[in-house]
Amino acid sequence: AGGSGTRLWPLSRAGFPKQFLVLSGNSSLFQQAATRLATLAEAGTTVAAPLIVGNEEHRFLVLDQLREVKQEPSAVLLEPVGRNTAPALTLAALAAWRDGADPVLLVMPADHVITQTETFREAVRQGAQLAADGAVVTFGITPDAPETGYGYIQAGAAWPGSDTARRIARFVEKPDLATAKSYLAEGSYLWNSGIFVLRASVWLAAMDACRPDILSACTAAWNAGTRDGEFLRVGKELFAACPSDSIDYAVMERITRADAAAGLPAGVVLPLQAGWSDVGAWDALWQVLPKDGQGNVAQGDVILQDSTGTLALSEDRLVACVGVQDLVVVAVK
Repeated sequence: AGGSGTRLWPLSRAGFPKQFLVLSGNSSLFQQAATRLATLAEAGTTVAAPLIVGNEEHRFLVLDQLREVKQEPSAVLLEPVGRNTAPALTLAALAAWRDGADPVLLVMPADHVITQTETFREAVRQGAQLAADGAVVTFGITPDAPETGYGYIQAGAAWPGSDTARRIARFVEKPDLATAKSYLAEGSYLWNSGIFVLRASVWLAAMDACRPDILSACTAAWNAGTRDGEFLRVGKELFAACPSDSIDYAVMERITRADAAAGLPAGVVLPLQAGWSDVGAWDALWQVLPKDGQGNVAQGDVILQDSTGTLALSEDRLVACVGVQDLVVVAVK
């Protein structure tokens, strides 16, 4: 839950980033993620209380929003500074592994929209079975457009014993439009969802093989940490010295090249069609919100006249859009 949501500025700000905003439905994206996890338990899967990794400045936001949806965390692990997703997951794996347990971790960003919950639950159940056997599993979103704002995963050979799982052939960074169109036409490319399922020990071993410097820094920070009620605090200076890297760059792009080399696990991708969006920009938000007959989205004190394809949000004043097309208008306090 540590992202800053800068692409949705000014609605998303450093002190109140997008994961804590109510952008779709009646709850924040963070609350939706926590509830999504709880529904797995309701469906019969054994699920521990969530472990939240987030910015220290948002610690009370995290607790308040969890309690609003009647969720209690196992702990809230506080980052004194942001170091991207690979160190965040490494801290989470160390926390999950601290008592000698080796649980399967479902790693979910706190700022995604997933509208088809049952489809998502079934995919997670399948992914957890593969992860229990040692694979690193991610979910690829079946693309319906040549999107240039997402990274892509190329699905490779079929995974033994599964009708849908594929080996990860490669990760691809955000492409230009022509390349994205070629991916869509080729048919084996999926959007990178950023959601993973893996064992804690598998992730720690992969980090030891791929980025031992990050693992060493996170371990030192973890060992110097303290617990304050529900909050886990790591050593501030030690974690500040940790290199910054993403899960994809640190590990996932490497396991696609050589699963068995240097002790790396196998990488598996499961296709997912569950109404997913990372709501990473204004056009993505427009896509997930309900629209009028002219393709407009209006929230707050908004008047739209002779306008099409427009997103207008107002927190504290009247906003009038007359004769406009494909605009984003945001008025905040």
